[in-house]
Amino acid sequence: MPPDEPQPPADDAATIEASWSDPERFAALFDRHAALMHRYIARRAGPAIADDLVAETFLAAFRRRRRYDLSCRDARPWLYGIATNLIGQHRRDESRRLRISGLILPDRDPPGHADQVAANVTASGTKAVLARVLAGLPGAERDVLLLVAWEQLSYDETAAALQIPVGTVRSRLSRARARLREELASSDASATFKEILGNE
Repeated sequence: MPPDEPQPPADDAATIEASWSDPERFAALFDRHAALMHRYIARRAGPAIADDLVAETFLAAFRRRRRYDLSCRDARPWLYGIATNLIGQHRRDESRRLRISGLILPDRDPPGHADQVAANVTASGTKAVLARVLAGLPGAERDVLLLVAWEQLSYDETAAALQIPVGTVRSRLSRARARLREELASSDASATFKEILGNE
């Protein structure tokens, strides 16, 4: 790159700030985080609607870019917050999809693979229990649980994404984990979801 060419922004905040005067720079934020947002949205709202919601997420982000807090160098919590709000508009669809996904059984294995068949039955049963519990959680608790468990956001990042205090993140996560524990304790699935339940 010639020395007189502007250097690319070093982080998300710099990218967003640069887009204030040069809107095309915002495309770098899309390139950096679109796949991550797509994975999150597809897991929650289903692949059929994921492309549309990803586009809506980045369109909303672009429109709000001048209000972005530039002290936050990583824009992922901001983007997760926008995506979660959009998913919230499809909350009823999400609950139905989670319930249905819990009923889907894996394909049958060929005869003679007894161990694999047993493992598939167990996995199917635990998936059904988890899907039912997730579908039954209040939306606010589900949002916190999935941002922490699926997206590996810290409590601070989750609070920033949802624009709630960290204490609220902790209390919602605690309630969601308690519900999961209660439901999973009555099944053989509790050990399977140790990562989700984590430590209080």
